[in-house]
Amino acid sequence: MRKLTNIIVTGGAGFIGSAFIRLLLSRPEFTGRVVNLDALTYAGNLENLAEVDRQFGGERYVFEKADITDSVRVREIMKRYDADTIVHFAAESHVDRSILGPAAFITTNIIGTFTLLEAARELWSGRNDVLFHHVSTDEVFGSLGETGYFTETTAYDPRSPYSASKASSDHLVRAYHHTYGLPVTLSNCSNNYGPYHFPEKLIPLMILNMLEGKPLPVYGDGKNVRDWLYVEDHASAIWLILNKGVTGESYNVGGENEWENLKLVHVLCEKVAEAMGKPVDTYKKLITFVADRKGHDRRYAIDCSKIKRELGWKQSVSFDEGLKRTVRWYLENAEWVAH
Repeated sequence: MRKLTNIIVTGGAGFIGSAFIRLLLSRPEFTGRVVNLDALTYAGNLENLAEVDRQFGGERYVFEKADITDSVRVREIMKRYDADTIVHFAAESHVDRSILGPAAFITTNIIGTFTLLEAARELWSGRNDVLFHHVSTDEVFGSLGETGYFTETTAYDPRSPYSASKASSDHLVRAYHHTYGLPVTLSNCSNNYGPYHFPEKLIPLMILNMLEGKPLPVYGDGKNVRDWLYVEDHASAIWLILNKGVTGESYNVGGENEWENLKLVHVLCEKVAEAMGKPVDTYKKLITFVADRKGHDRRYAIDCSKIKRELGWKQSVSFDEGLKRTVRWYLENAEWVAH
């Protein structure tokens, strides 16, 4: 196992980054320090880590507000904390936003990743006891038909400004490994869900709209398929990659849990109705079909047999249990939503 002493987590105040930090500091075998480097844009929320800060703040958990495109700040933070590991979550990640305004996605996802890689190349020159782990998405692979799965060797075929910017960052990370010998690992995940998810994403948006009696917008015919992964299972996969992953390798992390969007919304209506003690039609009647998203990929599905076979990872939370936990969390955390 690698020695993980001073880990910089970029985008650590976001949904997946904060789940990873919470997991990291709950592992008894990890005794090091976590530096959360986050610019606190719209999706970053330090409330996601309030308990972590109370328990570990100052010694084993530190927050640094910084933009990953700021090369001076990135280098300064890496030097000050003697970073030996970077786990790179920070990204603009919403497809709809990327269609309306792609510039931020190019800046953060490409220039930001390049800035981090350059700092690591300079400060870690010649070292093999360091690691740059890059977190990416299955959307870089494009769209699947009704059958088949994305593997680690699937050709890239991004269809939106978001997925194209993530594909570019993946290629940069691999290039720095092959050209400069920078120790890297990569992971590409399917759609995450769970507590603390920013409300613009499908599952929290539907839950919150139900609670407010608002329409539940479903794109096109609602038959687009996504593979759903509970966020804590994703965090555990990254922990395994950091410890056991082979340098230069990429690992797909999926839920093996495919759902058509419309069927998922129906299930969410049932979960919320059950939790609220109301008839399910109270919520199902709110379903509204809207014009399809431009370039909307039809189906994503991940083959995650490599990480299961080579690193011993497996999902631990069923979709039924994960949705119950998620619905319950949003019902109990109205203040976080309002924040």
